[in-house]
Order: sequence, then structure tokens, then C-alpha cells
Amino acid sequence: MSRIGKMPILIPEGVSVDIQDALVHVKGPKGELSYQALSDINIVQDNSELIISRQSNDAKSRAYHGLSRSLIANMIQGVSIGFSKTLKIIGTGYRAQLTGNKLVLNLGFSHQVEIEPLEGITFEVPDQTTINVIGINKQVVGQQAAVIRDKRPPEPYGGKGVRYENEYVRRKAGKAKATTGE
Repeated sequence: MSRIGKMPILIPEGVSVDIQDALVHVKGPKGELSYQALSDINIVQDNSELIISRQSNDAKSRAYHGLSRSLIANMIQGVSIGFSKTLKIIGTGYRAQLTGNKLVLNLGFSHQVEIEPLEGITFEVPDQTTINVIGINKQVVGQQAAVIRDKRPPEPYGGKGVRYENEYVRRKAGKAKATTGE
């Protein structure tokens, strides 16, 4: 049995879960999310807990057991607390600013890069080199952060670019000085 799948999910105060067949609808203070589970996955609400189990032991059910539990737990966390990813911009003249709800980046190109937020995403720019991507859907927050990082990924020689807050960029040595043999 899946070690992740058999763990119960605690439902915090202020979050309501509605289960109809295999459709799970979660509503909380930050918003609402839905998930359509596989028909072989059983979802049962017991007081303030959700218990996920599977009907059969075939490969597909086993694979979706832990996945379904993780997705539902992320939905509950998203509507109650929310998710955020922080990106850092490293480089001379590189900066970020908000214009309305758009993110405008200066990344060393001849033009500014404008990024429209995906649905349910908000940007925060506490300073010119920090971007916070905030939302209730963990997958969408991660996707939006990856799109921003992809505009100028960190390069290994100077370390310049957009990186996740705690990302380690392995640095390479530049050209070595030539020595003369005479």
C-alpha cells in the first residue's frame, strides 16, 4: 500500500470539502478548487479527516493512490494558507516592477519583458530584485515561476539571471590565462 496514500488528510477550520462520486470540491477562505479522482479511488470524509483508499490493486490504482492524496492535500492547503514561490534576480541593471497586475522585467535585453499572470496568480515585488508568485493552486504557482525563470535562466559563468530563492547555481571557471613556454 502507498505510504503517502494511506496517511489521512486533516481538514482545518474554515475549509469545507464536498465529495460527490469521485469529484472532490474544496472551499476555503482563499478560494475554491476541484479535483476529479480516478473511479478506483475511494475518498471518505470522517469528521475533520479525509481518508483515501483504493478498490483494486492493479498498477493504475496503485499509481494514482498516493497522487490523489497529494493533490487533495495540496488543494486543502492552497485554499486555507495558499502557496508562494520567491524568485531572485541577479545581475547589473536587472530588475522587476509591477505595472497594474503585469510583471515588467529588465533582464539585459534590448526590450522589457512583460508577463501576464495566469488565472488565480498575483505577483508581489517587495524590492527590485525579488519576485513573489502567490496563488492557491500549487501547480499553477510553480508553472508561473518556471515561466518567469525561463526568461533568463541563471548562467554558470557570471551567475546572472533569474533563479529560485534557494537555488544553487554551480559556477564554472572562466578562461584560464595562457602561459608561455619560452
